[in-house]
Amino acid sequence: MILYLHGFRSSPNSFKARVLAARLVELGRSDEWCCPMLPVSPFETVALAESLVAAARPKNVTLIGSSLGGYFATHLAEKHGWPAVLLNPAVVPQRDLSAYLGEQPLWHGGGSIVVEPHHLDELRALGVAEITRPERYYLMAATGDEVLDYREMLAHYPGARTTLIEGSDHAISEFAQYVDDVLAFCDAEDVEPPAPREAA
Repeated sequence: MILYLHGFRSSPNSFKARVLAARLVELGRSDEWCCPMLPVSPFETVALAESLVAAARPKNVTLIGSSLGGYFATHLAEKHGWPAVLLNPAVVPQRDLSAYLGEQPLWHGGGSIVVEPHHLDELRALGVAEITRPERYYLMAATGDEVLDYREMLAHYPGARTTLIEGSDHAISEFAQYVDDVLAFCDAEDVEPPAPREAA
C-alpha cells in the first residue's frame, strides 16, 4: 500500500497526488494507491490513516506525505516503522498554522475547514523531536519553497536520503520528473523494518 497524506487545505485532487496516481495506473499498480481526504483534526487524521492500513492489511506500507501530510507521515513512520517519502514537509506546523485559525477555504472543489486552537495542540502532541532510523525516510525539499523553509526540513531529517531541488516551489511543480524516484523508494526492500538483533 502507498498511502498519500495531502497537505493543509489540500485534497486527493492535489497535483502531486494526481501525478502519482496516474503513474501507478500506467504501471498497472493502481490497487496499491490510497489517498483519502483528511479531516481537519490531526488526531482524526492519524486515526484514519491507521484504520485504512488495518482494513487493507497490506504486506508493506509506504507513506508519502506532502507539506502538513509530511508531518503526519513522520509521526506514523516513527510509531509503526513504516518508510516515508516527505515532500516539502512541515516541521513545526503548530507555529505555521497559528495564523490560520478560523474558517479557511479549501484549494480544490470549494468548501472550507475551520481550524480551532485545539487542533494546534493536537499537532504539538504528534511532534517527533528527533527521527530514528534515517534510512526509513526519503526527503524531497525545494530551496524555492515559498511556504516552508527547506533548511528546517534538512535539519529535521539528518541522514535521510535527500533530493534537494534548487529553486522550484512548495508544490514541486516539476514533480513528474521525480515520480519514478519516489516509487523506487516505495519499492526498495532495504526500507523495510530490520530483523530484531541481539543486544551486544
